[in-house]
Amino acid sequence: MLTEEINRYIALRRSLGFKLKETAKNLASFGQFVEARGERHVRTATAVAWAEGASTPDTRYRRIADVIRLATFLHAEDAAHEIPPAGIFKAHRTKFIPYIFTPDELARFIVSARVRQQNESSPVRREIYAVLFGLIASTGLRISEALNLTLSDVLPDGILHIRKTKFGKSRMVPLHPSMMCALNRYLELRLAVVTEDDHLFLSEGKRKIYYSVPQKAFHEILAIADIAPGRPRRPRIHDLRHTFATRVLEQSGAGREAIARNAVALMTYMGHSNLRYTYWYLHRTPELLAEISAAAEELLTEGGS
Repeated sequence: MLTEEINRYIALRRSLGFKLKETAKNLASFGQFVEARGERHVRTATAVAWAEGASTPDTRYRRIADVIRLATFLHAEDAAHEIPPAGIFKAHRTKFIPYIFTPDELARFIVSARVRQQNESSPVRREIYAVLFGLIASTGLRISEALNLTLSDVLPDGILHIRKTKFGKSRMVPLHPSMMCALNRYLELRLAVVTEDDHLFLSEGKRKIYYSVPQKAFHEILAIADIAPGRPRRPRIHDLRHTFATRVLEQSGAGREAIARNAVALMTYMGHSNLRYTYWYLHRTPELLAEISAAAEELLTEGGS
């Protein structure tokens, strides 16, 4: 049964760190569609018919892309599975171009975060967004990783323990001395809050914060700081991570070895599963991309030999 093959495929990819929430839903639906037609293998015509049932061009593109990857995997074991050709459906979305903050904009943003919170009665609430967004900007953490931090994840000597990341792995993230001082001051305020919830960043109700809350705060802080007011697509929280990575790679220094080691170290530091995700942060500094890519690939090859 194709459904069993799909389950095996999803389980294997999840064991490699991929979550595949939407892909699993798509392929489960595809498996049911195939079996309802009395078929046991992936057929291009069937895949196209199933994908065409989606309501938008982007969803049709995503559906067929999921089937192509599945079929490629299954075809390696059983040539009876057909691999649909690429290009049947087109995605209409364009790649989002991140906003890279200047040092002056970051400084204004942190000041404005405190301005937004200045009327809060709780000392920890007055500092929360300056520390939260400052932490992301200085470490490149994902917003989900920052919001999931607990008090026990702040280790001695300025180390953060990042657990259950995007790819299911954990890592240690050292802090810059200036960020460590700011976090220690915040910790004093946070430890004074009486609550059973041990998250580092808490909502007004003294519980874990969920994404929609800091997202709203982020856009309000952007307005206070007057950052990119005329940009059609407003900066996102994730752009703080992009900014961190871009600045690190820009400051790699001269020499292929220095560049390579910075790129590979950054890949580990930011929790990337593959070096190509680190390369994406070089879109604003294309003059460095070719040299960094070649040097880093060379270093990784040497390390694996």
